[in-house]
Amino acid sequence: MDRLSDDDLALLLLIRCFELKLLALFERGELNGTTHTCLGQEYVPVSLRTLLRESDWIFSNHRGHGHYLARFEDPEGLLAEIMGRKGAICDGVGGSQHLKRDRYLSTGVQGQSLPVAAGVALRLKRHEPGALACAYIGDGTWGEGAVYEALNLAQLWRLPLLVVVEHNGIAQSTPTGLQMAGTVEGRARAFGVAHHRVDLAEIHAIRAQLAPLVDRIRTESSPLVVEFATHRLGPHSKGDDTRPPDFPRFDWYAAYQAAHPVQSAAIEAEARTRIDRIAAEVAARPPSAWTAA
Repeated sequence: MDRLSDDDLALLLLIRCFELKLLALFERGELNGTTHTCLGQEYVPVSLRTLLRESDWIFSNHRGHGHYLARFEDPEGLLAEIMGRKGAICDGVGGSQHLKRDRYLSTGVQGQSLPVAAGVALRLKRHEPGALACAYIGDGTWGEGAVYEALNLAQLWRLPLLVVVEHNGIAQSTPTGLQMAGTVEGRARAFGVAHHRVDLAEIHAIRAQLAPLVDRIRTESSPLVVEFATHRLGPHSKGDDTRPPDFPRFDWYAAYQAAHPVQSAAIEAEARTRIDRIAAEVAARPPSAWTAA
């Protein structure tokens, strides 16, 4: 794999170490509820980071820690939110899945972000030309009717809407082949919506592919579905992985580490140290006002 900039690799490994820390905290009984990690998919939002602007809206989903960190690089606020501690993004009300900050919104309800993103894209078209709405969904979300209603209106009204599909091949615990007829491309093109598939995990190449397509959304106000063929390394949540142990799971970092061991080891050590420090500091904070109440 091509060598990444230190900044890109640092962000990738910040997300990786954050997710691993969450799993460790759960194992020790220090977190309540549930969580859905993006292990293996970190490069998707990091690739898009430089293509999106502060004026753009981002709509995330239940597996959205990487989306948030790529947008704000704020592990302190995110961990405080999940732990219900002072300094939390939403005062501890949203937890792992339901976040609101500036022009960033996430929801754990499958498919519901897309019609909201379409509505925001309509407003942007009318009042802020050049800005777009970006919605992250998974392959399993294509079982929701709201997706098709939103795509229909996005194409009919020519909305600046970017739909990023993290196609990891499994919807919760059901392989895509057992729950989806046809393809993501076929479904997008049925509405006349342009589609682009990304089959690699190299950030520079991904950005080179997508930059002109994202620019076209802004200048022509037309929707686009970008489908990432990616891999979810872990279970849906924490213990519900029905795939056999030998199921093939490509890990971009294992490949990158083999190609660039010195850079990888140094930056990973920095990321782990930072996340360990943040976790200790956040755990020592008092509960947020809402959590305490």
